[in-house]
Amino acid sequence: MKQRLPSLDTESGRRPSESGGRPNRAVPEATEHPAVKTLRLLAARHGNDPWNWHTQQTPFQVLIGTVLSQRTRDEKTDAAARALFSRYPSPEALAVARVEEIEALIRPVNYYRTKAKRIHDIGIILLARYKGRTPDTIAELMKLPGVGRKTASCVMVYGFGRPALPVDTHVHRIANRIGLVRTRVPEETERALCEVLPERHLMSCNELMVKHGQTICRPRSPKCGECPLASVCLYASTARERNHL
Repeated sequence: MKQRLPSLDTESGRRPSESGGRPNRAVPEATEHPAVKTLRLLAARHGNDPWNWHTQQTPFQVLIGTVLSQRTRDEKTDAAARALFSRYPSPEALAVARVEEIEALIRPVNYYRTKAKRIHDIGIILLARYKGRTPDTIAELMKLPGVGRKTASCVMVYGFGRPALPVDTHVHRIANRIGLVRTRVPEETERALCEVLPERHLMSCNELMVKHGQTICRPRSPKCGECPLASVCLYASTARERNHL
């Protein structure tokens, strides 16, 4: 079952259902937190729907796909996930697969040998401890091999459609670059953003910032001239000042 992320009204930052389906009048800027405004602008530019195949599958497949995605480009992750799930679409199937067969199917991803062992173990653990079901809490997900807080949060958002905030390098970089937070590590960024974002916005934060980080706000040579956040971005403002010196 595919999970759709809640759409943001690009004028107000609210979900359409919160106004009975009618367009919302723009919220005055004085009452709109900069983090909410950031997501509203990104939704207008990039859209709310996920781009990646592996984030639109069942909770189990989102879990395995996210483990595969670690330190791997999205297109390679999707290719490996499609190949894997065409043969082993469930915990039951994955648990009885040979690790060598899994390795061959997921070879496009980085560290495929390590990941093959991990996802094979996940299949076995899901059968033994959870009756084949994917855990639906961050705490339980983090007990699985290769699953940290970011991966667990991705499963909550993309697999179960529940509020969480996966913070990867894109979210951490962009939130600090814009000036929304001043943090050193992703865990601090998650806490800081969760303090200022209403729960209804948490599910769209990762998707929108990852899209932005992959296309415009890149680690090196960000495309500030094309950025919809340039007027509210601390980095862009500082760059403009340097150019005028």
